[in-house]
Amino acid sequence: MLRKTLFGISLLCSLGAWAEPWTLRDCIQHALQNNITIRKNRVSEESGEATLKQNKSVLWPSLSFSTNHGVSYRPGQDTDTYRDVDGEIMTTPNTTVSSSYGINMNWTVWNGGINHKNVEAQKVANEIMELSTEASELNIQEQIVQLYVQIMYTLEAQKVNQSLAKTAKEQYDRGVELYKEGQMSKADLAQLEAQLGSAQYDVVNSGTQVLNFKRQLKNLLQLDMSTEFDVTGEVPADETISGEVIPAAEAVYEQALLTRPEIRSAEKSIESAELQYNIAKRGYYPTIGLNAGISDSHNTASSNDVGKQMKNNLNMSASVSLSVPIWDQRRTSTNKQKARLQKTTAQLDLEDKKNALSSSIQQFHLNAVSGQARFIAAQTKCQSQKTSFELVDEQFKNGLKTVVDVLQSRDNMLSAEQDKLQSKYTFLLNLQLLKFYQGEELTL
Repeated sequence: MLRKTLFGISLLCSLGAWAEPWTLRDCIQHALQNNITIRKNRVSEESGEATLKQNKSVLWPSLSFSTNHGVSYRPGQDTDTYRDVDGEIMTTPNTTVSSSYGINMNWTVWNGGINHKNVEAQKVANEIMELSTEASELNIQEQIVQLYVQIMYTLEAQKVNQSLAKTAKEQYDRGVELYKEGQMSKADLAQLEAQLGSAQYDVVNSGTQVLNFKRQLKNLLQLDMSTEFDVTGEVPADETISGEVIPAAEAVYEQALLTRPEIRSAEKSIESAELQYNIAKRGYYPTIGLNAGISDSHNTASSNDVGKQMKNNLNMSASVSLSVPIWDQRRTSTNKQKARLQKTTAQLDLEDKKNALSSSIQQFHLNAVSGQARFIAAQTKCQSQKTSFELVDEQFKNGLKTVVDVLQSRDNMLSAEQDKLQSKYTFLLNLQLLKFYQGEELTL
């Protein structure tokens, strides 16, 4: 049983050693190019650009060409010849083929400036979509660094567990010797065996956690199951962590208000709502249109050739239209009211996002400050507990300490190590996020 457990530990520890290590920067660059959410946002940006081009083209006249060709067959009609009002000789055969052609131009010269405002509104909408993409990019980077730090933390915890498992194995082996010599009871030996099993379980569990966090990170990077994956990074030395300067929360918040895309997007939403109100109120204005066209036709009922028919039937027209809204069933007033409400919603959304941003930054700052303070305190405690455990372990091997003393000392050291690691990586993560919200790149 013990041999199988040790084999499982060895397998979990070796997994990932076959993969080419990814740095944090590698993960971020890959995600920015391949993450599906980001790619969808970029597609939306392209769609917005297409809409903007279409809105601009509405400012210009539209031009269309139409043609019609038909055959008429009247089997019961006698052929007759007559002269039409223009003097052209016409016949009425049983079968007549006719063709007509037309070119038409329509231009909304002025509709209260709505078309121009639609162009402005679409430009703002495109900016909002670009900011949405930027927000997705920042969000994916946050998720990556959180998983990345979690992996680094679990890997270091795994090393601690492996060291404790090695010591527990040595203690168990020494206990077996003492039991054979009659210097240890079977109950004490069972406690040492239970300690060994617990230590081995912690190693396997931490290895499983590492694999699970890597799986989550692979999923975030859109990597398939067959892709080998491992991470690498340089964790700052303990002395560096103790002396690291934490940015002030107020300074980070002030900078974030200027740069964070969710804030800028909320501000643009207010601008968009103002434009929509401006567009809505122009529904009361009249519309002036210009129409022009050229048409021509020919048919086989005429005795003239096609060229002469086309010359005689050529028709050109032009007209100006004026439309004045009198009663539009409250459409314009309703659109104005909805635009005002949309602006109010956008203003509330901006306030909400500012509050959320402030809360996040305060939480990052609190976690960083408390994490650094706890880490500094944990360093001393961890060293003293480690020294104490080594002394108790040595005394146990010489028969001067009991199993209870060893287990208690081990638990104290393990608790100190866990506190140190947790505070260390809590500080590193929240310091990175503070700097990230201040506009710096994520580095580890």
